[in-house]
Amino acid sequence: MRRPLSKRWVHDYGWFLLLVLLLIITWESVVRLDWVHSFIIPAPTSIALALYENRYLLIGRHLIATLEEIAVGFMLSVSLGVLLAAGMHISRPLEKILYPFMIISQTVPLIALSPIFIMWFGYTLWSKVAVVFLTAFFPIVVSTYDGLKKGDVEYTELLMTMNANRWDIFRTIEIPIALPSFFSGLKLSIVYCVVGATIGEWLGGTKGLGYYSRRMSSNLHTDEMFASIIILSLLGIILFLMIVIIENKFLKKRGLPK
Repeated sequence: MRRPLSKRWVHDYGWFLLLVLLLIITWESVVRLDWVHSFIIPAPTSIALALYENRYLLIGRHLIATLEEIAVGFMLSVSLGVLLAAGMHISRPLEKILYPFMIISQTVPLIALSPIFIMWFGYTLWSKVAVVFLTAFFPIVVSTYDGLKKGDVEYTELLMTMNANRWDIFRTIEIPIALPSFFSGLKLSIVYCVVGATIGEWLGGTKGLGYYSRRMSSNLHTDEMFASIIILSLLGIILFLMIVIIENKFLKKRGLPK
């Protein structure tokens, strides 16, 4: 008999939760005993209080702005990333032209590019979306491209004996085999989107959790700063888990291994 989801969850992650609880208690004790000044590292209870007191500002204004940047940047990353991966897989010359450019794009520090995006797009949504896109599209391109290259040779030869064309092989063999790698890229990309949005807001934003964190940091309001960091961390975890759930349901429906 299969155990209930709650019991399985506790069984799988019970030790992790116990460790987190122990770390929080230790953290709280260290600050309350004044071993570390609270303006350097605030106590968890102080962070929770700041989160509660500023919940409408953090969630009602800044979280929505960050989510908007993540959503637009992620959709652009997925759309263009899949197209580039498919194009490089189909066309060898296109791969030789584009792959080096993608690698170069990841070697340039985002901190150096953010002022350029601000000059191009101003303090608008698109300057942050550009940072999110540049951060997030590379994992999708690489994972999808590598997944497409894993096409089953035996099935491909079988379809070729049945006069299948290139599109038939791509649709029936290469795409299904590439799906697990594609979802792995999605999971990395969605987390990078949170990082990219935060960097963009930190360097040139007027709203968003990254902007709020920078403003609180400059005013030495560490409670509020840590509160925004906690929300960003939880946001990344929730978005990651959403991709995992979609992956499990989609691959299970198609009978593919995860």
